[in-house]
Amino acid sequence: MGSTSGYTIASLDTGLQLMQLFRTYDSLTVSEAAALLSVGRSTAHRVLSTLEGRGFVVRDSSGHGYAAGPELVRLGHPAGFGTAFRERLGPVLDDAARRTGETVQSVTLIGDQIIVTDGRESSHPVRVMLTTGRTHPAHATAGGKMLLSRMTTEQLCSLYPQERLPEVTPRTLTSRAALLAELEGIRERGHAMSLGESVRGVNTVAVPLAGSCPRDRLALTASAPADRGDEAALARRADELHRSAAQLVSARQPPDGPRA
Repeated sequence: MGSTSGYTIASLDTGLQLMQLFRTYDSLTVSEAAALLSVGRSTAHRVLSTLEGRGFVVRDSSGHGYAAGPELVRLGHPAGFGTAFRERLGPVLDDAARRTGETVQSVTLIGDQIIVTDGRESSHPVRVMLTTGRTHPAHATAGGKMLLSRMTTEQLCSLYPQERLPEVTPRTLTSRAALLAELEGIRERGHAMSLGESVRGVNTVAVPLAGSCPRDRLALTASAPADRGDEAALARRADELHRSAAQLVSARQPPDGPRA
């Protein structure tokens, strides 16, 4: 087949090149994107804004740059999605499902959303359904709050510049101040809970699973109907999840994927 350069749409080509940069870079400012693509800052800004509107990029935790968004994540291999890492994670999920008897999932943070990377569904007749590939508001979920607790206050305020947070259910935290206070408690406890905050009647507990930098971080969650998941039950499951997560930590192998 001959060259198709005569049919290239310049703006689309720039957008595709920009998306490819997130295979290498955790985040990019407008100036950095412009320099790497050899285009003007205004062009880079327009392309990033367009991609942001479609969910392919999001504002990063610093508030000054952009990171891969949920739509781009689905096309790539972020924390927990790479084949080699999924194979290492499989036994951890199997063990967590056996220990807790409930639906367990691994989740990663993309902007102010979490995305479910993998999991195992409970065998109970009444159970929480596995939602691999789905996104959920981080502030309303146990896994999201676990991952948010590993950020600084400055990063959190950049991620949530408004005091008011979206309400997902009547039990969702709807103020940044309340979220910051809860995250402090999560840091002390080592696990996070969501009591019907994301889905009515569903309670979830989460512990850290892997990753020392934002791009690698994962949380391990266990979710159950509220009648099997009061706070005492969730605390016990947190201990079980910590034991399962320790299997991955002991392997001392970083998640696969390129690094900046």
